[in-house]
Amino acid sequence: QVQLVESGGGLVQPGGSLRLSCAASGFVFSLYGMSWYRQAPGKERELVAYITSGRSTNYADDVKGRFTISRDNAKNTVYLQMNSLKPEDTAVYYCRRNGRPDFWGQGTQVTVSP
Repeated sequence: QVQLVESGGGLVQPGGSLRLSCAASGFVFSLYGMSWYRQAPGKERELVAYITSGRSTNYADDVKGRFTISRDNAKNTVYLQMNSLKPEDTAVYYCRRNGRPDFWGQGTQVTVSP
């Protein structure tokens, strides 16, 4: 069965960095686009970034220049490198396999606070 397992979240000070990982299994990873979403308390889940099977990428405006999405097909893993973190980046971050049906990971908490 499809599984997506996120890791790498935690508490970081403003201006700091984190790298999130999403380990995928149960499908041919290289054939699918992958996305990172986030959901802050009291807010709707929003798209942060996605990467296609061909490695094209796209980002939400408020993370452009700070976040980088990448993938390692040999490791069946998608990453989100987050730099220059701000308190407003605090959220639960989710990995998603794009397509129909889509699949979601369980999420990893990122907290940016002094």
